[in-house]
Amino acid sequence: MTDPIAAMITMMKNASHAGKAVVSVPHSKVKESILECLKRNGYVSAYETKVRNERPFLDITLSAKNGDRINDVTRVSKPSRRMYKGNKEIRMYKNGAGLFIYSTPKGILTDKEARKELVGGEILFSIW
Repeated sequence: MTDPIAAMITMMKNASHAGKAVVSVPHSKVKESILECLKRNGYVSAYETKVRNERPFLDITLSAKNGDRINDVTRVSKPSRRMYKGNKEIRMYKNGAGLFIYSTPKGILTDKEARKELVGGEILFSIW
């Protein structure tokens, strides 16, 4: 797998569109941090680490409030082309209806949290 973050967010989007409540992805600390950020913002209701065949997996429970779903997820920074923004360059996504997820020195943050903390970083993906 060349880009595990892109694979995870694509699995989440596809599961959401198919009406699935739970999706399982291989575990990593970065993915867990991203899921914590998405949980704070209501895209994920819960996640849990489980071991299957001696390998850790993350079971992600997608949020299903009143039929809400993940409409679109786009990977911005790719392994072949990294995208960075300074704290003064950070803008809202879809006029605040969606989020940019950043990898910053203070951890994985949304665009709103990064502006509040006055930090920039690598744009991982956008979600709405």
